[in-house]
This record gives sequence, structure tokens and C-alpha cells, in this order.
Amino acid sequence: MNSKENSITAGSSAKSINRTFSIAPMLDWTDRHYRYFARLMSAQALLYTEMVTTGAIIHGKGDYLAYNDEEHPLALQLGGSNAVDLATCAKLAAERGYDEINLNVGCPSDRVQNGRFGACLMAEPELVAQCVEAMRAVVDIPVTVKTRIGIDEQDSYEFLTQFIDTVSAAGCDTFIIHARKAWLQGLSPKENREIPELDYPRVYQLKRDYPHLNLSLNGGVKTLTQCAEHLAHVDGVMVGREAYQNPYMLAQVDQRLCGEDKPVLSRDAVLEKMIPYIEKHLQDGGRLNHITRHITGLYQGEVGSRAWRRYVSENAHKPGAGIEVLHQARASMDLK
Repeated sequence: MNSKENSITAGSSAKSINRTFSIAPMLDWTDRHYRYFARLMSAQALLYTEMVTTGAIIHGKGDYLAYNDEEHPLALQLGGSNAVDLATCAKLAAERGYDEINLNVGCPSDRVQNGRFGACLMAEPELVAQCVEAMRAVVDIPVTVKTRIGIDEQDSYEFLTQFIDTVSAAGCDTFIIHARKAWLQGLSPKENREIPELDYPRVYQLKRDYPHLNLSLNGGVKTLTQCAEHLAHVDGVMVGREAYQNPYMLAQVDQRLCGEDKPVLSRDAVLEKMIPYIEKHLQDGGRLNHITRHITGLYQGEVGSRAWRRYVSENAHKPGAGIEVLHQARASMDLK
């Protein structure tokens, strides 16, 4: 699809973005293969790319904006703090048909901090506002921000509201709030997903104080029941690791959270719908395990799921591995 057609797609998709449920941007996980897989199960979920740095898009040799048309609605998450570079990348993404640009103000890793982006930007709300303003000036799709509730010792509610006030004044009306502050020193990114404790009430309070903003909650959500409970207080819920490790939870998102009246696909039906996509990937020279690594959790919790995972992990990486690996893996479950 050319850029003009992409733009048409973007315009029609952007109007229909449903922010009730979204899947978090996760490095090495939410690539185009996983996103296609997720879209088979939910038509309404808002999908996010992995974080892509402005440097990679502007100076990288690969196509960091590639995606499948079926992924819409789709948001690009950008990492960076140079307003000019962010605007350049936002414009390129809009021309390619993305439905939203999201700025990462939540990642706590040292590498990200050294690049002066991610969670450390919470300490520079004026800079974040400038970046948002620059991107909004060159695109007509939403520009949103994903952030934390605080960083290090700067974790008061006043600190959070000052950040929201400053950035929203620049025209950002949609925030995804990870309900845990980030420790920029002394903790690994993994530890920052677990320490300190989540503070959902603070995000609820933010929505009460800013009813005109669209606020989604992120962090520690594992079930659609929990999603529904949070939706009584906020506009949307973003789910991360659980949506990847137990992807079949997505099969009921449209029905349970978005009010759609349609049949729930079985796990086997999801796998069958994935087959043509995998076959095309193989025909184009790709390897089976590029995709299967994302779908090993499909049968999570089912009898024989361990046999499925084992067979796929032991065989999908082999040279020449094809669709028969998946059929044999599925058959191995019935032997248990």
C-alpha cells in the first residue's frame, strides 16, 4: 500500500480508535508478527509498536516503520527528546498510516536515560511539552504520552499533576499512566516492573481531577475482570506482559469490554487463521521461529500446553521448519 493509501487508512482508523483496551509497547515482544497475531483475536484492542528511537528511524538502515495493514488501529511509540527529530519521525509515521504517535516517558533503563528519554523526562515537563507541540504541529493524528506516576524521590501527587498540567497545555489530551513510580538509579528495568508497589488510587484520583483528559491505566493487570474494575475509574486499561504470555485473553476483549456481540474464536481457530500469514512469511524467506516465539502461549492453561510449547521450541528454529511443526505440536497435545 502506498503512502497516499496509508494516509486514507489512517484517517478512517483514527476516528474509530477505541482506547478501552490496549496492549503495551514491549521491546522484543510487540513486533509486527505478534501484533498481527493479537489482531486476529481482538478487532478493538489498540496496538502499540515496540519503542523505536528517533535515531533508528532517521539514521538506521532498516525500515523501522514497517507493519501489516491488518494491525490498525496502530500506535507508534517513539523514544527521544529532540523536538525536531521527534517531529520528523512523527510526520514520517503519519505518512505511513499510523493512527497515533506515543512518546515514551516511562522507560527507566540506563541506556534510555543516557539517550535522555524515557522516564527521566518526567523531570523536564517543559521539554516534553515542546516535543508534543512539535509533533502535533506536523501531524493530524493523536499525539499521546505514556508516563509513570513519579521518579525517584519526586513522587508526590503535586509532581505528577505539574507534569500533566504542563504537557496537556501543549495539546496532549491522552495519557497512559503506569501506576508505579520509576527508580532511575539502583534498580534494573525488570525490578522497576515490580518495585515499588502499584498505586492505582493515584491514577483514579488523576482522572477525577482531570475529567477532560483521556487517561488509561497500566501496570500489573492480568485479567479482563480486573480491566473491567479499573474501567469504572479510568477511560482505558493497557495490559503488557499478560497479553503476551497468555495471549488468548484477547479473544474476549471485544465482547467483555467493548460490548461487541460476536462469537469468541477458539484457540484452534486462532491458530488456523495464523497459518496463511506464517506461510507467506516463509515464502518471503523468513524463518518459522520469528513468528512461533510469539504464539507459544496460545494454549496456556490447556491440557497438553506444555507438550505444545516444548515441540514448538525444539523444532521451529530448525532450518527448513515449516507449518507442519505447528500441526505436529498441536497433535502432541492430544496425546497427553
